[in-house]
Amino acid sequence: MTDTAKLFYTKEHEWVEVINDDYVRIGITEYAVEQLGDIVFVELPEVGTDLSEEDEFATVESVKSTSEIYAPVDGSVAKVNSSLEDEPEKMNESPYEEGWLIELQSKDAVDTSDLLDEKAYQDYLDTL
Repeated sequence: MTDTAKLFYTKEHEWVEVINDDYVRIGITEYAVEQLGDIVFVELPEVGTDLSEEDEFATVESVKSTSEIYAPVDGSVAKVNSSLEDEPEKMNESPYEEGWLIELQSKDAVDTSDLLDEKAYQDYLDTL
């Protein structure tokens, strides 16, 4: 089970798990999943796609709406969670474990200075 206290977050409800200095895993938070409702389709980028912070990289469709997901950090897509193509409901069931979206490889150490830690993210949620 992922320790959510070790994750970083954005105000757009993405989470970032730093696997090592230049490699991260990205997904959307439980809050985002709850807001979307039942997820029925996920479109992910191709491996090798270069992303800059704030680039759109995925589309998540639910019974309620369609949402674009944006890169919280720079990097090249190293891996996608292809199981979501056939089982998008994994995002509802396990947003921090089986429901992750992509892994990024950065040219440099990943800069998390603009991201929120768990306490700051929870404080932000309390304002919504």
